[in-house]
Amino acid sequence: MRVAFAGFLHETNTFAPHPADLEAFQRGGGYVPMVRGEAMLAAFKEVNLGMAGALRVGQAQGWDIVPILWAGAIPSAHVSRDAFEMIAHEIVEGVRNAGPLDGVFLDLHGAMVAEHIDDGEGELLRRLRAVVGPDLPIATALDLHGNISAEFVSNVDLLVGFRTYPHVDMAETGAKAAQHLDRIMRTGLRPAKAFRQMSYLVPIPFQSTELSPGQALYENVAACEADGALSASLFMGFPAADIPDCGPVAVAYGETQEAADKAADKLAAAYEAAAPDFLKNEAFEPDAAVAEALTRAAKAGRGPVIIADTQDNPGAGGISATMGMLRALVKAGAKAAAIGLIVDPAAAAAAHRAGVGAEINVTLGGHASVAGDTPFQTAATVMHLSDGGLRATGPYYGGTELNLGPSACLRIAGVDVVVTSRIAQMADREMFRFVGVVPEEMDLLVVKSSTHFRADFAPIARDILVACAPGPMPLNPADLPFTRLRAGLRLSPDGPRFGADGAQAAPPDHGSVTAVAQ
Repeated sequence: MRVAFAGFLHETNTFAPHPADLEAFQRGGGYVPMVRGEAMLAAFKEVNLGMAGALRVGQAQGWDIVPILWAGAIPSAHVSRDAFEMIAHEIVEGVRNAGPLDGVFLDLHGAMVAEHIDDGEGELLRRLRAVVGPDLPIATALDLHGNISAEFVSNVDLLVGFRTYPHVDMAETGAKAAQHLDRIMRTGLRPAKAFRQMSYLVPIPFQSTELSPGQALYENVAACEADGALSASLFMGFPAADIPDCGPVAVAYGETQEAADKAADKLAAAYEAAAPDFLKNEAFEPDAAVAEALTRAAKAGRGPVIIADTQDNPGAGGISATMGMLRALVKAGAKAAAIGLIVDPAAAAAAHRAGVGAEINVTLGGHASVAGDTPFQTAATVMHLSDGGLRATGPYYGGTELNLGPSACLRIAGVDVVVTSRIAQMADREMFRFVGVVPEEMDLLVVKSSTHFRADFAPIARDILVACAPGPMPLNPADLPFTRLRAGLRLSPDGPRFGADGAQAAPPDHGSVTAVAQ
């Protein structure tokens, strides 16, 4: 079989301050930097991404692999028009010029919004179908947070979504999609498909499949396949996208339409019934989070208490530079504590100029776009310096090589602050170690992440808390100023419905959440 391979990944927060331009895809920001042609085969040998799993299946099956282009950028505001058009054009033309093909595998996200296009993946597939026609099989691997449109589903023969959050099954999902593609190419049989949209949004950290009710919902996905579906996927949706297709969906495939419909209906019904259970999860304001963490750290036991600074998660469009949690740590007199990543190239450069052991005055972090956040002016000791190169070996990054640029550990009072020049989500213990912080020896860690950190940090954690300092990504989707969602979508599990009672025009409040402990 002769199969074309391509990837184009971006999770778009339409409320975030910074767009994804071409340079963002060239850097990668935690993804593999943009790569073309035969170089893709080496780039994906030892990473946890859908393309890696699909390539392994293709090689095992003896496919004639035609690698075209793979590009991914860290979540942010819209993909720029220029970046979208350049990358989409290269993928479509690469397929057009590939010669005879038996199939196409695509590694996508599912929640891409460009400056000029609401449904990035749907538009890419529309263009591809116009080139290859209706008969060439196309399969794709997608993120659990995809905002999946009916048009997109109509243009692929089969899609498979992640089943874990933190996403430790990205390569596995790519392999599953490639295996389905192999079956379709060999048999010529396309499965029946079913698509269901559900009625409410869920805060990002509470979507974790390691918590209730997410764990049971994804066990239900596997049960649908055991009960006869060829493939089943539940997409929680990425809630910070002001587009009509924002929100959760279920997609299922079967040998018959009845089997596909049965699985999709089961997934949708379970999700709707889970709304009350999502409300049982708890979040804390910054001072309360630190106080609670210090109390828990003082009790007998081992390992740090970890606080997720969820509203400044760069994996959801955050800037990884807000100061609310650092201020709370210093205010509380925390010792044996660390926070990261704080992206501040100027502070990192100042530390490198001064050298290890120097005392410097810095104006750290802060961003004008975030209400309630200001830079933190303070004295700091330079504890460690790094060029920013590291290999993230935990289950989420899965061996990805990261380049965070000139970086430093600054000690402010009793708090070690990991300062970098480039952005990436703090989801791997090596992202502390590379500047001399040993996470296992700390009492308290604050991570700029919502959920992915759990994959590598949960095994050492005494406890995990979620905090809501001011940031670009409100915990509660109902705090976002939506204007374009589909009518009737509930903005949180028990929140208002969009288009009813003025729910669409609520002003943003980056500090408010549901179920917050003061």
